[in-house]
Amino acid sequence: MPVAQTLIAARPAVAAFAAMGVLWGTFAAVLPDLKAMLGVDEARLGLLILFTPIAAVTAMLLAPVLGAGLGRVALPVSAGAMALVFALPGQTAVVWLFPLAMMACGAATGLTDVLMNARTAQIETERGLHLMNLTHAAYSFGYAGGALGTGVMRGWGWSPAWVMGTMAAFGLLCALATWERDGRIHGLRRPKGGSGGGLGLVPVIGGGMVLIAFLTENAAENWSALHIEQTLGGSPGQGAMGPAALALTMGFARLAGQGLVTRISPFTLLKGGAAISALGALIASQAVSPGMAYAGFIVMGIGSSVIAPTAFSLVGRLGPPEARARAVARATLLGYFGYFFGPPMLGFIAGAFGLRAAFVVAAVVLMCIFPLAALMLRTRDGAQRA
Repeated sequence: MPVAQTLIAARPAVAAFAAMGVLWGTFAAVLPDLKAMLGVDEARLGLLILFTPIAAVTAMLLAPVLGAGLGRVALPVSAGAMALVFALPGQTAVVWLFPLAMMACGAATGLTDVLMNARTAQIETERGLHLMNLTHAAYSFGYAGGALGTGVMRGWGWSPAWVMGTMAAFGLLCALATWERDGRIHGLRRPKGGSGGGLGLVPVIGGGMVLIAFLTENAAENWSALHIEQTLGGSPGQGAMGPAALALTMGFARLAGQGLVTRISPFTLLKGGAAISALGALIASQAVSPGMAYAGFIVMGIGSSVIAPTAFSLVGRLGPPEARARAVARATLLGYFGYFFGPPMLGFIAGAFGLRAAFVVAAVVLMCIFPLAALMLRTRDGAQRA
């Protein structure tokens, strides 16, 4: 299919992914100002955002029911709600209100995350397209754009309220672009009578691969700056380039993966991505200068970029047709735990053995993709023979 037609088909999902990227990129970049506004230290700030992932997981568990209830407007409503609630943290100078605002952000993100991945999988199947790399690239570019735009506004002296309000408005414009005449996501409800309700191993295996991808990628984003500054003696400016290089590399690599996925077996792509990402983590672990660390993070981003989108796509294609959306929802929920466990896990290892050891462990974890990909292939072959 021509590029223009592919973009038109993918528009609703691309817009949702871009909105989420913009909003979370903004939050990450404005966090120092939020901390100053609240007048808390790092430890207390961590406690204030502690319930954000719990709200996200709760919303993910409810997403199939909520998505089915919202029907054809499920994705526009969830993405619009996500954009609106992201204006709240900048408005909550009162400390006890901030966790409530962040829980709203987490819940809206969790709901939108499930629905946008499920909608992407449905469009892929209905139109015979490969779109997961494209949509996840939209998230990466949105994240980078949100962070860069926030940096400019902070440089102008804007308050967190103005920064987050402005970027929330931009996110709302993206949410409006998710509108379709009928964006109903099929297969969200469990079939009546209990028949055909099982999801099998596919979403569990796929979710495990997504978890590994998100765990290593989010941990690298969180700890790359500290590695450059603390281990390698880089400046704060050099440290900030670590996560930026990773995010931008992943965006461009996902665009490249959009073309590769039609020419290479998805299982080969998964294993190749894991091997390349592990190599990047090892380069970063042995870096002797910020430049060498950047090289490691760029290689890591190239490899990691294709793992989650390819796993999601496989879950959508190999899952039960009558329960495809629920299968993607389960894989999304499992994968989301990578965001929770990744940074703390590497932080614990770094505290005990140093940041170099933490990136070595990340490389080892990435190699677990190999047995999971092999198990997914056997599951597919078994289903085909049956």
